[in-house]
Amino acid sequence: MTSGSAAALPLPDDNPVPVGQGYMGVGYVQDSKDFKPDEQRLRLGATPDVDVNANPAGIDISHYQGSINWSSVRGAGIEFAWMKATEGTTYKDPTFSRNYTGAYNAKVIRGAYHFARPDSSGGAAQANFFADNGGAWSRDDLTLPGVLDIEGTCYGKSQSAMRSWILDFYNTYKSRTGRDVVIYTSPSWWSTCTGSWNGMASKSPLWVAHWTSAGSPTVPGGFPAWTVWQYTATGSVSGISGDVDRDRFNGSRARLLALANNTG
Repeated sequence: MTSGSAAALPLPDDNPVPVGQGYMGVGYVQDSKDFKPDEQRLRLGATPDVDVNANPAGIDISHYQGSINWSSVRGAGIEFAWMKATEGTTYKDPTFSRNYTGAYNAKVIRGAYHFARPDSSGGAAQANFFADNGGAWSRDDLTLPGVLDIEGTCYGKSQSAMRSWILDFYNTYKSRTGRDVVIYTSPSWWSTCTGSWNGMASKSPLWVAHWTSAGSPTVPGGFPAWTVWQYTATGSVSGISGDVDRDRFNGSRARLLALANNTG
């Protein structure tokens, strides 16, 4: 992969992962084939500086990370986290409740994400399942809006059908929670499966998956800018055994709190 080149990003895999095994980045494993880690970015949070304070460090996790010491995570400089809650309309991550409470108690600003399965049911049904099982929201300085994690295959849908599915999810989630759902995707998936659709640009904050050592990610066509950047799937953080996805927020901590509290 050539850093910063959307055309060089791989196309989605035609074979979706087994139900219950989806997690952020599983559909983008090929993006890391030529990844050369930016060591300065991997250290962010351990030795805070002006850049760290301006762009809060975060992680995203699921049951694959096992038991997490959230006090150690917060002590390592991690300010926010999203964790898997649901997948499709049948699967609930077994570690979600423990992580959601643990992060809250450690004062990590946290939220939930839903791994989309557009082939199994409609967007509205999956949004309702998500909102019923961890994806709800409250204004308490520590809860981020929910995330629609959409990646991997196009699930046999045309670009227009995929757009409709996403919009159904968005509208239902908005109706249930009062919040705009955050969209997690990659430039290659968004281009291939939605045709670089701009229909969510004014509705949803963008969380872009682009594993690169470049100074900024490639933004999917149809979006004006990124709000969160997942820049590596092989990061490390005190309190978590093994690799963990590392993320960066595009703004100050004040802007992160504004996203959490729906104030700007």
